[in-house]
Amino acid sequence: MLIKKKRVRSHTEDRYLALVLATTAGILNAMALGAFGFFPSHMTGNASQISSEVSSSDMNDLIFLAVLITAFVIGSASARFVVDTGLKKKIRTVYCFIILAEGVALALTSIFEMVRYSPHNNREVLVLLGFLMGIHNSTSTQLSNGRVRSTHITGTLTDAGIALGSFLSSFITRAAPDDRRLHKKQLNTHLTTVFSFLSGCIAGLLLFKEFGFNAMVMLGIFLVVVAIGSLVDTLRTARKVLY
Repeated sequence: MLIKKKRVRSHTEDRYLALVLATTAGILNAMALGAFGFFPSHMTGNASQISSEVSSSDMNDLIFLAVLITAFVIGSASARFVVDTGLKKKIRTVYCFIILAEGVALALTSIFEMVRYSPHNNREVLVLLGFLMGIHNSTSTQLSNGRVRSTHITGTLTDAGIALGSFLSSFITRAAPDDRRLHKKQLNTHLTTVFSFLSGCIAGLLLFKEFGFNAMVMLGIFLVVVAIGSLVDTLRTARKVLY
């Protein structure tokens, strides 16, 4: 799921990727709302809100939104830089290391909030979460060749609409069965991403309400476990091939 393979990725692999990364993205997004009253990954809404802050001349909120969006972009760029460097060096597990680092950073941030929580730090923590969300979305997008965007639900819904239109059109144009199956697989992948994110949002709010920042720590640990599990599985497979 987290490994860049030589063959073309299947939609089944991308659906597993969506189940894990889109769900965790939704959970973290909802937890951030419960903790800080703000969505760190909602870049469309954040960009739109900038116009409102410009008209109201609220410089503090304007600067915060600009920094949050910049952090998301820097996170995306950082993930791309690491992936590009890793693939050039033929490190197929580079995606695992990115998710591992993200999980560790999330867990440490959550532990810090448990120990030293202060409303005065909310914006700084949100900027860090925006950075991690950028990494998260960029990683899933690159690994799936754009088929799974774990935080970008607007774009995913658009892709789902296109896939649905193509699927319905295939009956009218009498397209080849293989083409029709491809459109159906694409639609299923996009819908899996959307419903995984939505389910994660619901679970995230409930978990944070019940367990607070402990739940956010566990989410970070979960990402670490997923990354290490993929690394171990890759090493085991490579050893079997070698011997």
